[in-house]
Amino acid sequence: METSFFAIVFGSIFVNNVVLTQFLGVCPFLGVSSKIKTSLGMGAAVTFVMTLVSVIAWPVYMYVLVPLGIEYMQTIVFILLIASVVQMVEIVLKKVSPALYRALGIFLPLITTNCAVLGVAILMISKGFDFGHSVAYSAATAVGFTLALVLMSGIRERLELEGIPKAVQGVSMALITAGMLALAFMGFVGLV
Repeated sequence: METSFFAIVFGSIFVNNVVLTQFLGVCPFLGVSSKIKTSLGMGAAVTFVMTLVSVIAWPVYMYVLVPLGIEYMQTIVFILLIASVVQMVEIVLKKVSPALYRALGIFLPLITTNCAVLGVAILMISKGFDFGHSVAYSAATAVGFTLALVLMSGIRERLELEGIPKAVQGVSMALITAGMLALAFMGFVGLV
């Protein structure tokens, strides 16, 4: 039975959120989620790159790796593909929109090392999705990543205004908050 687009999109954003249930992309999740503005910038960049990588990775896997019988090379090929796409996006942005390039700053190179991007490329193949479902899965997963970043940054900005005991300020509170956010997202499990 083929999975519907709705189930893939809803499941990728809420039920199987790449950060909160699969724990991929935790480094940028904790590192970039201190301000909403930076979270939105990182989320937009990851959404663009993750979707573009899926559009390229699926055909490369199906029409190059499978016919050559070298499916085991997918991880290396996908890493090279992600690095190439990020470099291409960086070059194009620098030329076309220098203001946006400066605004994204360090976020673009960080996407290359974001394990969520590689994880999604590998997961879309392992789940046996066709091209359309793979693109929907990748885009929805990136939206889920962005949602988790923005929610976490909103909570962290709010917590800065509260009287939190010194012992749990900073990383400790970020981890406690991430855990509680993950528990909240687990409530969506029965909906798909």
